[in-house]
Amino acid sequence: MLDLGFSVLEITPEPYAAVPQLTARLRLTESTGAIVHAIALRSQVRIHPQRRAYSAEEEAGLLDLFGARARWTSTLKSFLWLQCSTTVSGFTGQTEVDLPLVCTYDFDVAAAKYLHAVRDSTVPLELLFSGSVFTRGEKGFGVEQVPWNCEAAYALPVSVWRELMDRYFPHAGWIRLDRDVLGDLAHYKASLGLTSWEAAIATLLACAEAQDSPSRQDASGREVRS
Repeated sequence: MLDLGFSVLEITPEPYAAVPQLTARLRLTESTGAIVHAIALRSQVRIHPQRRAYSAEEEAGLLDLFGARARWTSTLKSFLWLQCSTTVSGFTGQTEVDLPLVCTYDFDVAAAKYLHAVRDSTVPLELLFSGSVFTRGEKGFGVEQVPWNCEAAYALPVSVWRELMDRYFPHAGWIRLDRDVLGDLAHYKASLGLTSWEAAIATLLACAEAQDSPSRQDASGREVRS
């Protein structure tokens, strides 16, 4: 039976991918001396938000995910970020391989909301490995499964995530809208002669803020917004 070990050496932004992608550099070890012909490797990447502290600014960004801080003892749980796979070439003893981590900035995805909310420090990750190992011995080829307990932890610097997003969405992000809502927003934008979607949403937010602001009266008795 094989004795496999996994560790994450680094995770870096991929500069020339077609879509936003991080690349995890993995080190694999096998201590029995068996000849590994190939591995069809799969991995779940999970985020453990309970393993770090958060500032007041980050707390506001996490409200939609975990609620108020008073609830975090029950809501701050690990969750799945990515599922990815790669093929490991043959080796004996030790090898290194790149694992592609294809990312999204879609704010309907919990991980994107979380990664947008954190401002500094690191993101605690756990990579859980599975897959099939093809071995080569005196009696021919054999197949074993990657043991269920193969995993590796990694502290992803928040700066790495922000560098990746700045490459593909410089100073921007994106959200999905229902088609009817998008149509209404387009009509609102055109009716006011606004030149961009940002201007339309900024105008709506300013109107909402003005309506929510407390009012007062000036010396002549007229109502004045704060």
